[in-house]
Amino acid sequence: MRELRDRVAAEVRKVVVGQDEVIDLILVAVAVQGHVLLEGVPGVAKTLIANAVSRALGVSFRRVQFTPDMLPSDLTGTMTLRAGELAFSPGPVFTNVLLADEINRTPPKTQAALLESMQEYQVTVDGTPHPLPDPFLVVATQNPIEYEGTYPLPEAQLDRFTLKVDVGYPDEAHELAMLKLLHHGVAPVTINDVQAVGGTGDLLALRAEVDATTVADEVVAYVASLVRRTRELPSVSLGASPRAAVHLLAAAKASARLSARAFVTPDDVAWMARPVLRHRLLLSPEAELERYRPDDAVQAALASVPVPR
Repeated sequence: MRELRDRVAAEVRKVVVGQDEVIDLILVAVAVQGHVLLEGVPGVAKTLIANAVSRALGVSFRRVQFTPDMLPSDLTGTMTLRAGELAFSPGPVFTNVLLADEINRTPPKTQAALLESMQEYQVTVDGTPHPLPDPFLVVATQNPIEYEGTYPLPEAQLDRFTLKVDVGYPDEAHELAMLKLLHHGVAPVTINDVQAVGGTGDLLALRAEVDATTVADEVVAYVASLVRRTRELPSVSLGASPRAAVHLLAAAKASARLSARAFVTPDDVAWMARPVLRHRLLLSPEAELERYRPDDAVQAALASVPVPR
């Protein structure tokens, strides 16, 4: 996994600078058959990262701009009349990487259609299930500062995302490096120079590699204790679900492989705790009034659970 990561990161850096951790976390989601929610202000390259990573992995990519008037059939596909017979016309969800841009701007009915794709890896049209390509990854984006005209994602759907990644501003050095990249006007002219350095076979092998990663009983207990601790914090009214523990353990395995190790350490669990847990915690009204953040709650859980040695 480390070798594939280095090849992919080298290609993505042709168009995106200073977001290596985001690249790593997307690869973690790919390796565990999960999905990613990217949150960040406009202009921090969320869409560009998803596109570039897909190109580098050598898989198909489709982008859907979610809008308030979007129907489920706009995403899943429809039945059409061909030569006098009804036939299924697949929608944009039939791809390896689907970028759901501004996912919180579409109504719950369309969000529910995407939920089936994320959970069951299929869509159902007129009562007939249609399997999606394998691998299948949803990379969704949302803007954290503009909520007018949005439909906040319900907790059940947030829980289906393996990771929530905060995409922030680059530091000064990376921003200067970005300005030195070749551009055609305001568009990066090097996006087409991103070469495929992997393929579907590599991603399937990646899954098998992560599944073969060993985890000591003490580390498994550490994962369970962290998740259970989030349910006991006074600042949290709804803690992480059992699904969160499954996702955290899987992500920790992928983190170990990123470090070229065949076993999980507590550091892997600690690194993955924030992106795996932050979107699954519902803070109490008192904590929100004090500007407490989900990341603060995750940090409190990490600080209160003994680390196995």
